[in-house]
Amino acid sequence: MRIVMAGASGFLGTRLAERLRHSGHDIVRLVRRPSERPDEATWDPAQGRLDTAVLAGADAVINLSGANVGDRRWTAAYKRVLRSSRIDTTDTLARAISKLPDADRPRTLLQSSGVGWYGDTGDQAVTEEAPAGNTFLADLCRVWEAAARPAEDAGARVVLLRTAPTIDASGSLIKPLLLPFKLGAGARIGGGRQWMAWIALTDWLAAAEFLLGRDDVAGPVNLVSPKPVTNAEFTRDMARVLRRPALLAVPGPVLDLVIGELAGEAQRSQRVLPGVLSNAGFEWAYPDMVDALAAALRPQPAVTG
Repeated sequence: MRIVMAGASGFLGTRLAERLRHSGHDIVRLVRRPSERPDEATWDPAQGRLDTAVLAGADAVINLSGANVGDRRWTAAYKRVLRSSRIDTTDTLARAISKLPDADRPRTLLQSSGVGWYGDTGDQAVTEEAPAGNTFLADLCRVWEAAARPAEDAGARVVLLRTAPTIDASGSLIKPLLLPFKLGAGARIGGGRQWMAWIALTDWLAAAEFLLGRDDVAGPVNLVSPKPVTNAEFTRDMARVLRRPALLAVPGPVLDLVIGELAGEAQRSQRVLPGVLSNAGFEWAYPDMVDALAAALRPQPAVTG
């Protein structure tokens, strides 16, 4: 396949582009600077600029663009960045796809989204049929996904990748926790009863490639493990894998003071299940949290020679 990818320099995009190249696909990366290589093309999503010729004849488009939700405090300015980095890119791609004639139009758009769509689900397990919640992230996901509609209306198969936090040593969920846990200062958040949706990076990459080739799957797809855990269970498993105690708890008010509004998201309960992937026959390599953590935190062999 010839695949045009936005967000190919991000955490997930870099790894997915590498995997797809190994599978024999040709990847064209969209960049916001002057292109320097044959596998790059310049665009300006802030201004809605993308030459439709870049997409013409491509088999698929993958959009993983978006500023990191947990990168900093949610000031009013950063909320605008979170929104524009998602909406501008998605709208630009979807409208460019819609302008192409049928013969040239990519048949598939894999469009990033998040499990933030569901808001706080409490103890209720939800699948893709559940409505959007009423949080900032839920509203962000709602308008984010809606921005892809022009591509769908034009006849492209649009798959909305509602991604959960990924389990990987260098990922935004695990990396900041490694030092505190190794020092024996790992802690659950509040009472720890809130559910966490998650997915091993290995399984996220496999699921994205799986969906790329499944012409019968469209619409929202939860990229999550079939076995969500509570925050207390996650804390226990992390401590077990690192062989360190984790007896502490961070009270909600303290978290509010440290990271502001983002603390509310960290304390929400999201018991999200992968209904579509399960029904499509996808097989997880790491459905259990402790196994995913063990694989992610396994010491890497030293490079010699």
